Amino acid sequence: MDTESSQNLGQSAEPVNPAGAGGPAAPEGADISGTGIPRAGANPREKRLAILALLLLVPAPSLGVALSMMIDGTQGTTLGKAAYFLSKVWILALPIVWTLWVDRQRLSLSPARKGGFGVASGLGLVIAVSIAGGFWLFGDRIIDATVVRNAAIANGIGSLPIYLAFVAYLTFVNSLLEEFVWRWFVFRKCETLVGGGAAVICSALFFTIHHVFALKAQMDWTPTLLGSAGVFIGGAVWSWCYLRFRSVWPGYVSHLIVDAAVFVVGWYLIFEGAGA
Repeated sequence: MDTESSQNLGQSAEPVNPAGAGGPAAPEGADISGTGIPRAGANPREKRLAILALLLLVPAPSLGVALSMMIDGTQGTTLGKAAYFLSKVWILALPIVWTLWVDRQRLSLSPARKGGFGVASGLGLVIAVSIAGGFWLFGDRIIDATVVRNAAIANGIGSLPIYLAFVAYLTFVNSLLEEFVWRWFVFRKCETLVGGGAAVICSALFFTIHHVFALKAQMDWTPTLLGSAGVFIGGAVWSWCYLRFRSVWPGYVSHLIVDAAVFVVGWYLIFEGAGA
């Protein structure tokens, strides 16, 4: 993304005054406090725009996953892969375009001026250990490794080199993009509508929806629901990190730790589980 290191994307994108010092100010109700929290009495227009932004963004990744991984006739096809790719482009482009031309704010590198890496790392470790421990205790009872393996093959990640490349992308690149989209953009739009505490829950719920589709494409309903609950908890933790520290970076570090545990489990199911 086009960034300015002098601004704090995590705290607040700076309103752009296109006419200079004498030009129009940022819209009434916009966040200009540096806290990321809307001023009291955000006007109805700001709320309508926040709802519109969420309606345009939240369904897109679910549609991409459904077309690429679930729907007969498009699953694994060029059309399905194109839909998945375009959905990714859409959810990345929309926050940038919206911020610059609708909210009239600048982007930045989201410096972590309030720290938070220790807290976020600790929370990530708790989630990662819970994932590993839960799988060790109950994984063989609720997850059919053959189903996961066949889904991996159908989706083109059934060989170890390709799986590792896919994991590297998801862990280091996709998780950062998710923090940008779901914490920085979606969370702040939810914050405009319902305030910080409720926005943690709302943004985590929106973050979970497309993961339900992705998990169901590879697993039965029981592990899908359990995995989705884990995604919701992770999304709530990372949204809280953003609320508390006003930067995407602490949540990103926590996200990396959790993804490492998830993909180790995935590796075991695909390549080392029963019948591999």
